[in-house]
Amino acid sequence: MAARMKFICDTERCIDCNGCVTACKNEHELPWGINRRRVVTINDGIPGERSVSVACMHCTDAPCLAVCPTNCIYHTEDGIVLHSKDQCIGCGYCYYACPFGAPQFPETGIFNHRGKMDKCTFCAGGPEPDTSEAEFKKYGRNRIAEGKLPACAEMCGTKALLGGEANQIADIYRQRVETRGYGPELWGWKIAYGRPKRGGEIKAKGDLPRTNQLVGDVQNDPGRFPQ
Repeated sequence: MAARMKFICDTERCIDCNGCVTACKNEHELPWGINRRRVVTINDGIPGERSVSVACMHCTDAPCLAVCPTNCIYHTEDGIVLHSKDQCIGCGYCYYACPFGAPQFPETGIFNHRGKMDKCTFCAGGPEPDTSEAEFKKYGRNRIAEGKLPACAEMCGTKALLGGEANQIADIYRQRVETRGYGPELWGWKIAYGRPKRGGEIKAKGDLPRTNQLVGDVQNDPGRFPQ
């Protein structure tokens, strides 16, 4: 099953305001010590500094789902990765498997014993009935069932954080980067977005050579950025 609901964070727009983090905590009334979303700064204090908002990326082939011994993690029809707190045993396998550090475990005991796992739900709740009181107590508000965007994406002041149907937000990001003038020059651009600047079809399937990728392509070459 191919995931359809995705997040994209535009690092050119993110200003490290942490508005997405605050919106998430307020919307779902998260306990102290749990942050479903966080902002990471790269190259802090030096030229080229960038900030990126990170949470569960709702992977198509989710490693957390693969390692969970109780099968409490599952995909919805929209490709959102959710979990059942009733089945979670707090083993922490998902925490170590996730490359984004999305699963969170409250450490409230004297010896910091793990509680039930908590993570970003894409504001889609959990296995309980949609918009029910039980669902809210365990997973927070179900904005997807209400026909709304995730709170973090909706509250982003610079619209750096986009959340929604993968093809739609990819189109938005593509238009932004092409407007900046260096989209087609980015390494991997033609493969990721399917529009090689020299025309033709994308020839990248499985482990075969990516014949539409130029040998000299580099990613984020400062010399190619607009002044």
